[in-house]
Amino acid sequence: MTTTTAVDVRTFRNFIDGNWVPSRSGRTFENRNPADHDDVLGVFQDSTPDDAADAIAAAARAYESWRLVPAPRRAEVVLSAARLIAERKEEFARDMTREMGKVLEETRGDVQEAIDMTSFMAGEGRRQYGQTVPSELRDKFAMSVRQPLGVCSLITPWNFPMAIPSWKIAPALVCGNTVVLKPATLTPLSAVNFVRVLEEAGVPPGVVNLVTGSADVGMRMCTHEAVKVVSFTGSTAVGRLVNQNAAPSFKKVHLEMGGKNIVVVMEDAQIELAVEGCLWGGFGTTGQRCTAASRVVVHEKVYDAFLDAFTRGAKSLRVGNGLGDGAQVGPLVSEAQLETVMKYVDIGVQEGARLVTGGHRLDQGEFGRGWFHEPTIFADADPRMRIAQEEIFGPVVSVMRCRSLDEAISIANDVPYGLSASIYTRDINVAFRAMRDLYTGIFYVNAPTIGAEVHLPFGGTKATGNGHREAGTAALDVFSEWKSIYVDFSGRLQRAQIDTE
Repeated sequence: MTTTTAVDVRTFRNFIDGNWVPSRSGRTFENRNPADHDDVLGVFQDSTPDDAADAIAAAARAYESWRLVPAPRRAEVVLSAARLIAERKEEFARDMTREMGKVLEETRGDVQEAIDMTSFMAGEGRRQYGQTVPSELRDKFAMSVRQPLGVCSLITPWNFPMAIPSWKIAPALVCGNTVVLKPATLTPLSAVNFVRVLEEAGVPPGVVNLVTGSADVGMRMCTHEAVKVVSFTGSTAVGRLVNQNAAPSFKKVHLEMGGKNIVVVMEDAQIELAVEGCLWGGFGTTGQRCTAASRVVVHEKVYDAFLDAFTRGAKSLRVGNGLGDGAQVGPLVSEAQLETVMKYVDIGVQEGARLVTGGHRLDQGEFGRGWFHEPTIFADADPRMRIAQEEIFGPVVSVMRCRSLDEAISIANDVPYGLSASIYTRDINVAFRAMRDLYTGIFYVNAPTIGAEVHLPFGGTKATGNGHREAGTAALDVFSEWKSIYVDFSGRLQRAQIDTE
């Protein structure tokens, strides 16, 4: 699967039809540690659309036999993979921290989520329930069953480079589909680690395929005539292109895209708890989560007390290499992402928001070899400012005032996205009103906007997604379709809705 170059840097290949093979292009790209540019994790294939076509053809061939494997047997393979990941959790977590930067404690959680998802979906091998219902006609049986669709193209982001592939691959396989995975170019190693485990667990050749490379590979995966499902997680702009490219051939498309999530802090909130949640929600994973709490709206009666404590907490966060002892906030994943954050900080200042802490790149000493930025808070932000409307995907939080729950809900809903929201309150009536009226796919009470669990649906509304959900049994609806079956044992023609006597 790997070779060694003259400087002892591993070269990783694509996985197609059960073999680790080089790209047709002969080109490769480096994968470097965002906390230390001198640390090269490996060299990966700069693949072409033809490589993607090879992988799709292999998946199409494998589908004909894999779909006939009983679902409980397919699930046994997935469960074996879960056990193997658990055995290698620390190794995979360290690779991930070197690859995308988030601190080791968080990458352990990312790997654990892959373990949890594969374990959960293995159980669905025996629980792909349909319906049996009484027929309206005598001597007739009616039921529904799930059936697989075929080849699934899976395009995943860099911020959860093992968890999100598991969200897609595990349900796809248990439902009887075959897959082609294209991970983000910034984090191919975690995807390779996951696919290696599936290979070792006994997935037959062609059932799982991996192709690394740039956007043109992903576009081929969206348009190829043999592909039946496209599942994409990433930015809203790219998701729109994915949808447009897949639409002419009527593929099923699942999109999980951006977020501009909010924490509402009411006047009766436990302030210390709310501050703790907003620090974790805003600066965990360096703000590089689709569920990151990049907006906080605080009731005017507790605004000053909250802001003071929140600012002190942000200043106390320890920024550093995610493998280092005590680091709480790692680097941005790339120079381009760092530049985006710096651009939005400038926008916030120009818009008139009050910069109360942070706002600068860290580039001295140990920070000089990485893409680090201070945790940053803007106060007195207007809800219509760009920093309060647009996804930044970095350690920048905008704090706003409100005078009532109704105003807070209006501010919360007045963004293009609808992924996650949260409220801190001790009033059960207020909590339930917010639960009902905030238009998001995920909602928390007295907890931050991050921390989803694998057994419930994950996804959002509006520009966040197109209605499908990851995780839980809802994921089965993405990777299967219904077949209604009628068995007439009357021995004569019966006509539904006509022969009712």
